[in-house]
Amino acid sequence: MKAAVVFQKDELPKYTKEFPEPKVQSENELLILVKASAVKNLDKMQASGKHYSTQNEIFKEKVVGGDGIGFLEDGTRVYGIGISGMIAEKAIVDKNRIVKLPGNIDDATAAALPNAVMGSAPALLCRAGLKTGETVLINGATGVTGKIAVQIAKFYGAKKVIVTGRNESALKELLALGADEIINLKQENEAFLEQLKNSHNQIPIDVVIDYLWGQSAELILSALKGNGSFSHRTRYVTVGGMMSDTITLSSSVLRSTDIQISGSGLGSWTREEMKLLIDKILPEMFQLAAEAKLTIDTVKIPLKDIETAWDINIDGGKRLVIII
Repeated sequence: MKAAVVFQKDELPKYTKEFPEPKVQSENELLILVKASAVKNLDKMQASGKHYSTQNEIFKEKVVGGDGIGFLEDGTRVYGIGISGMIAEKAIVDKNRIVKLPGNIDDATAAALPNAVMGSAPALLCRAGLKTGETVLINGATGVTGKIAVQIAKFYGAKKVIVTGRNESALKELLALGADEIINLKQENEAFLEQLKNSHNQIPIDVVIDYLWGQSAELILSALKGNGSFSHRTRYVTVGGMMSDTITLSSSVLRSTDIQISGSGLGSWTREEMKLLIDKILPEMFQLAAEAKLTIDTVKIPLKDIETAWDINIDGGKRLVIII
């Protein structure tokens, strides 16, 4: 079959027409005829063995891509999480991790949306426990997942959404998606701190969803730091480390502030939360997208061009989708 395959460790995926077709091995597995699969940072890190979920794996040639959309053998069109790699004509999916798609959602949108939803909805609902009327700060909101997080936060009842980023024009575009206030990370640290402190003093921040970590997280935590009197409770959830994977955290921030810090990602979700994602959240988000109430921008590339597409420079607010 045609597929995108990593044949040697640390090499880019290569297009091949003759990779063996995957076989169903158990009653919990289903064969899917793949039509589209999105390329995410997670896919790239897992393909290279640099993601924490693959660091202990013994390398062997493999099809890349963690999820995608297509048709089951009975003709049902679904999104599925792959047991085998998904950037191929055929793949194996877990029958308990598939979602039937609404008829009027296009392939690229359906393939691109789930990862962004996984990077935002569980953080907002399961880790932060977002409540109607609360204020949310999204750190690093100009990327694909950040843009979805803005829309989902408003859908789940956030009254105010504050967004940060380095691209002024991209930040302004978020206002049309539901953001209420923008804070540019390119300004001087003191100016950033002052703007964030003023905003927090006017309407306290209840939830922080952080895709950047690093120095930006240090600044945000500093802005939230209390002064010894009673402080507002803030739930801080880290989802990514695009700026840096580490921070320096002063003990005084935690001692002076009612703040809860947690993470959201593979390994941190419970089985119940994964079931909620598959059974309720994703179907809800697919329907919103089908009704044009949730938007995601994509760049579509055919499978045969995977070698040049894998590391192509794409606008940070768009998702690369491989069309099979």
